[in-house]
Amino acid sequence: MERNEETVPLPPSPRESSSSLRARSGPDLLLVICRCFRVVTALTAILCIAVNLISAIRSFTDGSDVFNGIFRCYAVIVALIVVFAETEWEFMIKFWKVLEYWVGRGMLQIFVAVMTRAFPDYSQKRKQFVVLENVASYMLLACGVVYVVLGILCIGCLKRSLQQKKTTREQAIKDLEELERKREELQQSLVAERA
Repeated sequence: MERNEETVPLPPSPRESSSSLRARSGPDLLLVICRCFRVVTALTAILCIAVNLISAIRSFTDGSDVFNGIFRCYAVIVALIVVFAETEWEFMIKFWKVLEYWVGRGMLQIFVAVMTRAFPDYSQKRKQFVVLENVASYMLLACGVVYVVLGILCIGCLKRSLQQKKTTREQAIKDLEELERKREELQQSLVAERA
C-alpha cells in the first residue's frame, strides 16, 4: 500500500492577520488623554496631601489649633483615597463602586479641595504656604469639576467601554499567537512523522 504523497495546502497563516490587527490597534487617543489626566489628578492630590500634612504638623507643634490639625489629618486620609482611586486599583474599585464613576470621583476631589482650602493661615510669615495651599486646592477643584462634567456627559462609560474592547482585542491577539505557535508545532511534527 502506497501512501498518496500529495500534500494538502494548509490555510494561510494567521500571522498576517495578527500583524495587521496589531498595526490597526494603536493607542486610542481618548484612553491616552484619560491616562494623562489621571496622572495630573493624582499628582495634584499628592500635592494636597503634602500641604495638608505640613499644615497638620504645624497645627500640632504650635498647639494653637488642634481642631485644624485633626481636620487636616482627615483631609490627608481622603486625599489618599483620591490617589488610590486615580490608580484605578481593583481593590479600591471593588469596595467603593462610586469611585468607578467619574461623577463620584469628581465629587470626592472637590471635597478634598474644599478641605485643603479651609482654615487658611493668612499671617505674613506663611504667605508662600498659603499660595501653595491655594494652588493645590484650586487645581484639584478644577480636576474634580472636569470629572463631574465629563461624568455627566458619559465620557467615563465610553472610556470603560474602550478599555474593555482594548483588553478583549489584546487577549484575542495573544490567543491567535498561541494558536499560530501550536499550528507550527503540529506542522513540524507532521513533517517529522512523514520523514
